[in-house]
Amino acid sequence: MQYATLRNNVQIPMVGFGVWQVDNDTEAPAAVVEALKTGYRHIDTAAIYKNEEGVAKGIAVSGVKRSDLFLTSKIWNDDIREGNTKQAFEDSLKRLETDYLDLCLLHWPVEGFVEAWKDLIELYEEGKIKAIGVSNFKEHHLEELKEAGLMVPLINQVELHPQLPQPDLLDYCQDEGIQIEAWSPLMQGKFLDIPAFTEIAEKHGKTAAQVVLRWHLESGHVALPKSVTPHRIRENFEVFDFSLDADDMAKIDAVATHERIGPDPDEIDF
Repeated sequence: MQYATLRNNVQIPMVGFGVWQVDNDTEAPAAVVEALKTGYRHIDTAAIYKNEEGVAKGIAVSGVKRSDLFLTSKIWNDDIREGNTKQAFEDSLKRLETDYLDLCLLHWPVEGFVEAWKDLIELYEEGKIKAIGVSNFKEHHLEELKEAGLMVPLINQVELHPQLPQPDLLDYCQDEGIQIEAWSPLMQGKFLDIPAFTEIAEKHGKTAAQVVLRWHLESGHVALPKSVTPHRIRENFEVFDFSLDADDMAKIDAVATHERIGPDPDEIDF
């Protein structure tokens, strides 16, 4: 396992297990058990995923101690808009059957995010969250927090992958000491249509998916791949025994089209 160290010295596993679109009852418990058995210790969920209870069941069945896990959830847009951040946080704790989170994020930069960020800071200062951050924030959203005189987020979780490498945002976050997390790190499967990944995979005796995830690690991103298929869950974690050379990285960098798969944070209407 590789770790990134946040500005507050909290360590975060660089490959996490994402559970977006994983069904609470039929998929989440077994998928989480499989992930934890494989070696994942970082689980990324959110209130809007509606599977926090299933994640909690999987953790309980796995037998892995809570103190050995890095558990993330997110405050949804309605709660941000309505000034309901603290209650939403407590509701997530109940569903996750825990008394703290390792990381809590504001899910999107919707109206009210500055006040919601103030609430997260208070929860962090009270010791209820080990690290706080944001998700889907562009530079101008982060600047708004800075101009309000507030703590700089420790993490920004965004859509990021070889097709959408977001170099300007990466540079900004690096300058501010903000760790980048990548959602949809595998481009929702689109990497399969790009020959470069297969060529590099054959060179290293790995799969194309493992090459994409290794690119994230070499680039310093925390990656959050998602799967409910046991062999893919294992495959996505077996990325710590090889590295990419400069030629590999250049071939992958050439893939960029700067096109999004998900919504633009400036155009959301959830």
